[in-house]
Amino acid sequence: MTNPNTLNSAPHPHAQEAQTAPCAMVLVAAGRGSRFGGEKPKQYQSLMGHPIILKTLRALHRHPLVTDIIPVLAADDPFWPALTEALKQLPKVAKPVIGGAERQDSVRAGLEAARDAGHQWVGIHDAARPGVSTALLDRLFLARAQGDGVIPALPAQDTIKRGDAQGNIVETLDRSQIFLAQTPQVFHLPTILDAHQAAMQAGFFGTDDASLLEWAGKTVKIVEGEMRNLKITRPLDLKIVEYLLGESA
Repeated sequence: MTNPNTLNSAPHPHAQEAQTAPCAMVLVAAGRGSRFGGEKPKQYQSLMGHPIILKTLRALHRHPLVTDIIPVLAADDPFWPALTEALKQLPKVAKPVIGGAERQDSVRAGLEAARDAGHQWVGIHDAARPGVSTALLDRLFLARAQGDGVIPALPAQDTIKRGDAQGNIVETLDRSQIFLAQTPQVFHLPTILDAHQAAMQAGFFGTDDASLLEWAGKTVKIVEGEMRNLKITRPLDLKIVEYLLGESA
């Protein structure tokens, strides 16, 4: 079994250089979206007249430091070809990569494609988060050299309880130390790819990509996330995001 603590973080570029270095974006879109329901996966549901995934692609495409967007799709995705005409206006979108059985497998495939394209920095973003803003990307890129990775997150606002299997409260957690993670999560590519490969060998599955660096003993920074960057998981989320994006238009 691979010992994650033996992973080496490649030397980061000078912080000033890192702030302006180009970044690939792996767009994770291989999920089925079973919780959302409907005939289409959630990333292809309509948001303000356009597929969610197209809104997300356009949001990422606007940032000048995002130079390559790598979609990761299911092998039998029948919906992507319908975007062909719209994608002609998005030249940064690369040829899609086929994902794997689990999200982590899909991300690893996208990271390998980014490596093969010669990138040193990579962001990993959920296709069902169309509310990602240029300002949020700015914060991530400015902070990316401060650790082995950086993620956006929102501080918990409600009281947080930890419970047991019987439905009893075990303890009340200090919410000042609780954050709700979002994407894009931005990393030095060699470091996050090493962590993914080590996790695959060890059979470790994290709940997000930052958790793989935590498992590997690395440092992940937090920047302020955004309410509008909500992940669309259920039909109500779609209505909330539509409202939030309409308010900020």
